[in-house]
Amino acid sequence: MAGESHHTGSPSALVRVSHGTVVRGTSTIWSDLNLEVFPGEFTAILGPNGSGKSTLLQVLLGRMPLAGGSAEVIGAAPGARRADIGYLPQHRAITAAERIRAIDIVGLGLTGARWGFRIPGTGTAEARRERAQIHEALDLVGASHYAQRAFGELSGGEQQRILIAQAIVRKPAFLLLDEPLDSLDLPTQASVVALIREVCTHQQIGVLLVAHDVNPLLTALDQVLYIANGHALQGAVDQVITSSQLSALFGMPIEVLTAADGRRVVIGTPDAPHHHGHRHSDGHGHG
Repeated sequence: MAGESHHTGSPSALVRVSHGTVVRGTSTIWSDLNLEVFPGEFTAILGPNGSGKSTLLQVLLGRMPLAGGSAEVIGAAPGARRADIGYLPQHRAITAAERIRAIDIVGLGLTGARWGFRIPGTGTAEARRERAQIHEALDLVGASHYAQRAFGELSGGEQQRILIAQAIVRKPAFLLLDEPLDSLDLPTQASVVALIREVCTHQQIGVLLVAHDVNPLLTALDQVLYIANGHALQGAVDQVITSSQLSALFGMPIEVLTAADGRRVVIGTPDAPHHHGHRHSDGHGHG
C-alpha cells in the first residue's frame, strides 16, 4: 500500500524542479516540467520510450543542464550533493565481474562522492564501520543469506536486491532508480517494488524510479510524474492515472480500468510491455 502523505510539518523537498526545460541540439525533450519529492515519498517517472525519463535523472545528478527553469537537489544545485544520493543506473557494467561476491558488490557503494570502484579494507575502525554498514544494508533488503555467493549465480530479483543494497549502503537521503524492474518477471517485479516501498518508508528516503509500465507500481506509489509528447504531469496516483488525464497527455485514447479490489490498470499506453519483449535504450538517446 502506498505511504501516507509525508508533507506534515512542511519538511524541505529533497527535489524541486520548477518549469524545467531540456534541449538537445535543436530538439526540446520536455518543457515546463515541475516536480517535488519529499522524504519518505515514492515517486515513479513514467512515459514511453524516448520521452525523457532518464534525461530527468541526468539533470538531477548534475550531468545535464536545464535550458530553462530551475532544479534543486537536497537544497543545492544538482550534482553538489552526490554523496547523499543513491543511484542505480539502467545499464550496469557488472557482467565482467560476475564472480565477485554479492557482499563485495554492496561494498562498492561505500565510495564517498563516487559510485563504485572501491572495496573496503580490513582491520581499521573505518573498515569495521563499513562492514557494519554493508551488513545493515544486506539485512534491510533481505539478502544476507546469499551475500557470500557470486553475483553472477544470483537470480534477477536477487541481483536487484544486491544492487539496491549497494545504492543505499551509505544511507542516502535520496534514491534514483533507472528501470530497476526491466527484464524481471511479474512476481519478481512485485517483490522488488515492495522492497523499495519498505526502504522508502523505513529509511525516510525520497525515491524516484523510472519505469515504462506503471501497473506493477500503482499500489506502492505516493505520486507519479508522467512524461509524454514533451510535457509532464505530476500528482497523486488517483489524480494523474485517469483515462482523461492520460489521454490528454498522450494525445490518444488511454483507458484506465478499476479492478474489483480497487486496483487501477492502465491499458493502451505506447511502449507498454506487450509492445516489446526486449530491453530498451531509454538510457541512450532521449531516454
